[in-house]
Parts: sequence; C-alpha cells; structure tokens
Amino acid sequence: MSVAEGTVVRNRALQTEWYGEPLGDRVRRLLDRLGLSQSGLANVLGLSAPMLSQLMSGQRAKISNPAVLHRLLAVEEFAADPAFDGLTAAGVKERLREISAESAAATTGLRAATSDRVAAGRARRDRAPDGRMEDDRRVASESAARLVQALLREVASAAEIDDAAALIDERFPELAELLRVYGNGRTSEAEAHFARTIGAYLAAPSVQPPPVE
Repeated sequence: MSVAEGTVVRNRALQTEWYGEPLGDRVRRLLDRLGLSQSGLANVLGLSAPMLSQLMSGQRAKISNPAVLHRLLAVEEFAADPAFDGLTAAGVKERLREISAESAAATTGLRAATSDRVAAGRARRDRAPDGRMEDDRRVASESAARLVQALLREVASAAEIDDAAALIDERFPELAELLRVYGNGRTSEAEAHFARTIGAYLAAPSVQPPPVE
C-alpha cells in the first residue's frame, strides 16, 4: 500500500469515527436524492468543489468549518423529511438556497437552528406514521450529537479535552463525562448519550427543554 493509499484508508476511518461513516458515502446519497452535482452541493455547503471532492475521496478527513457541517446536517435532514417527495423542483431549490445562507458560527445561531429543527420534527411526527416518527427522532438525535462532536473537536485537541475533563471530574463528573464522550468518544457513543439525555424532548411534544440563558 502506498503512502497516499494509506492516508485515504486512515482518513476514511477517522471520518467513520467522527461522522458515523465515510463522507463519500453520506454525500453520494445526498447527490442521488437531491439530483445535484458535486459542485452544486458544494455551493450549498459553502465549500469549493475540489475541497468537497477531497473529503469524499478521503484525501482530507475533517470538515474544519462548523458552518459547513451545520449546512450538511441541515441538507441531510431536509432530504430525509417525508415531505421532500411532494416538493416541486422550485421548492427544493428554494430550501437549499435557505440552507446555503445558514451559519453555525455563533452559539445563539446554533441554538436557534436546533430549536427550529426540533419544532419541525414535532410537526412531522404529528402527521407521520409511527415508524416515520421514530425515524425522524433518530435522525434528529444523531445529527445533533454529531454537530456537538464536531464543535468540540474544532476548538480543542483530544489531549486538551482529556485535560479539561480531568480538571472538573471530581466536582462535576457528569460534565466531565460529556466532554469525554463528545470530545474523544466514538460517534455511536455520542449518539447514545444524546438519546439518553435529550431524546425525551424530541419524543414528547408536551416536554420542553430547559431554557437557555
């Protein structure tokens, strides 16, 4: 195996750990579902077409811009919505235009976007069969867990996250666990943790999450 081939194998393994599966697999499903070219999706995400190609091929491992990851998750949620099949081409284009204008640079923006998606998920649940309700909740939970993971890993290295968790472990063990699970754990562990702690809010329309100061 050449050095370049080894790098691709390593990067795809990292993508599976960080994002649940290689980005090439996730993006190709979106391209088929949306009927977009790579360059068209790159424009929606706010990436250059060559950069998206490198992420898909495993030449690059990480989506370094949180806003790009935010848009990718938004596009995935849009494509998974049961109402997608009933949209016109113009409707799809307009929603993608809206997503392309979204930003995850500010914490307040992230909170607002999360609230909007929870509300949208509840609205879909009200009109969808039971099986689709469960799928919607699962997709929303997994997407949110991956977003938290990406944000932590963007601002700190694995060693820094471990050090921070060790500093607060004695007084704030639950917070230390959160740092370790989302900062250095596997994506499946983060998704399971999110489902245990926040999943109830997605499942029950009468239950409201605690207010954000």
